[in-house]
Amino acid sequence: MKLPRSAHTSRPWRLHEFTRDFRIEDVWALPTLGGRGDFDRLVQLMSSGGRSGGSSRAARALWAIRWKLGELLGWDEPNAGLGSRVPTLRDRLPVDLRDGPSGPDFETLPFSSLYQLDDEWAAETANRTMHGVMHVGWVSDGAGRYRGQLAVLVKPNGLFGTVYMAAIRPFRHSIVYPAMLRRIERGWQARAGTERGIPVTEASRSPAADPSER
Repeated sequence: MKLPRSAHTSRPWRLHEFTRDFRIEDVWALPTLGGRGDFDRLVQLMSSGGRSGGSSRAARALWAIRWKLGELLGWDEPNAGLGSRVPTLRDRLPVDLRDGPSGPDFETLPFSSLYQLDDEWAAETANRTMHGVMHVGWVSDGAGRYRGQLAVLVKPNGLFGTVYMAAIRPFRHSIVYPAMLRRIERGWQARAGTERGIPVTEASRSPAADPSER
């Protein structure tokens, strides 16, 4: 479910301390109900996700087009990324975050973890179009349950980056994010079922996810 930007800005995330020059592009509620201690499971699930694995056919096609364009136009070359075109945000981290856990390595996605706490995790990426941050928080409902919340922040690379981000916005909202959320929900249910000794096929039908999110 898409959320207003205030769902991110109203919470005291540490990310606010060093991303004031980034804009909030998207905020989404994740279909990952759990307990206070389940946040690390969500982080591992997010970091292990592939570029298009488990996505819809339309989402896979869009990703294939994007990576091909990036290859042809040099959007994703090393000199367009972190430490080359833009400095890493790790240089901005407060000392306690810099000295603490950075978070997991990504298996396939071009992100680098910045920091991980008990209830938030951030990672960054950069290419020729923008410098982006993915922030995942663990939000309490006040009744003992928690849910993941995803925020995407960007700093477009000049006019080109601004136009590019505007052009892909409808595709992100109608195709990419819905497919991503379904993949996350399936992965969350499967992992929850495995921990309880339930076969994956049964876990996918269990009430581990909020029915209102289906």
